[in-house]
Amino acid sequence: MTLPETGQAMIIQRKKTAFKRLGAGLCLLGALFVAGCSTTNGNPAANDPWQSTNRKFFKVDRTLDKAIIKPIAKGYRNVVPERGRKSIRHFVDNLHAPVVFANDVLQFEPKRAGITLTRFAINSTIGLAGFFDPAKKMGLEPHEEDFGQTLAFYGIPEGPYVYLPILGPLPPRDMVGYVVDVLTNPLVWMGDPAAGYVNKGRVVADGLGDRERAIEVLENLEETSLDFYAGLRNLYRQNRENEIRNGEPQFDDLPDFEDDFEDEDF
Repeated sequence: MTLPETGQAMIIQRKKTAFKRLGAGLCLLGALFVAGCSTTNGNPAANDPWQSTNRKFFKVDRTLDKAIIKPIAKGYRNVVPERGRKSIRHFVDNLHAPVVFANDVLQFEPKRAGITLTRFAINSTIGLAGFFDPAKKMGLEPHEEDFGQTLAFYGIPEGPYVYLPILGPLPPRDMVGYVVDVLTNPLVWMGDPAAGYVNKGRVVADGLGDRERAIEVLENLEETSLDFYAGLRNLYRQNRENEIRNGEPQFDDLPDFEDDFEDEDF
C-alpha cells in the first residue's frame, strides 16, 4: 500500500469511528431522556434525578482538582505571564473558529458567521496562526457558539442534569453537542499525525486555561455557597442560558405591565 493510500485509509477509518461515536451519542441522548423522565430520585425541582451519583462524581473531581488540577493551573498562572496566556487562548480560540462558524450558519446568523469567518482569516494570517487577535482591534468582537447551543436554538430541552468526571456538567443536550463539535473540528479529519498532536494540545491548553481563569470564581462560590455542588449546578445553567441567548437579556420572566397600565386612569 502506497503512502497516499495509507493516509486515505486512515481518514476513512476516522470517519467510521466518528460516525460510530455520533450514533452512540444520539442513542445516549435518548436513553438519558427516557431514564430521566422515569427516575424519581434526586431533586425534581432541580431536574437532577441522578443527584446521588452526580455528587459522587463531583466529590471525585474535587479531590483531583485540589490535588492536581488546581495546583497546575496556579503554576501555569505563575510561570506564564498574562500576555503569554492570552496568546495561547487566542490560538486555541482560532482553532475552534470552524466549529463556531458551522454553528453560526446552523442558527441562521449570517452576520455572526461572517464575523467568525473574517476573524479566522485575519487572525490566521496577520495574527500569526491566531496567537494574536488583530481582528478584535478592527472591531470584530469574538463570540462562542457550539452545537449544544444550536440544539437549544431548535427547541431541544437540556434534559436531566448530568455531572461526569473530568468533563464536569454535561446534560444530554450538551453531551451530544460536545460529541458533534469534536467531530466537526477539521483537525479530527486530517490524516497528518501533526494535526492530531495539535488537536490534543488544543484540548489540554483549553482545559488548563479555563481552570486558570476560574480559580477565583470557584473559590468564591465554594466559600459563599451552603452547597457547593448545587451552587455550581446553578452557575452552569445560568451561564449556558446566557450563552444560548447570545448575551441578550431575558424578558420572558418580567411582569406584564401592560395590563396594569390599562387599569390606571390617567
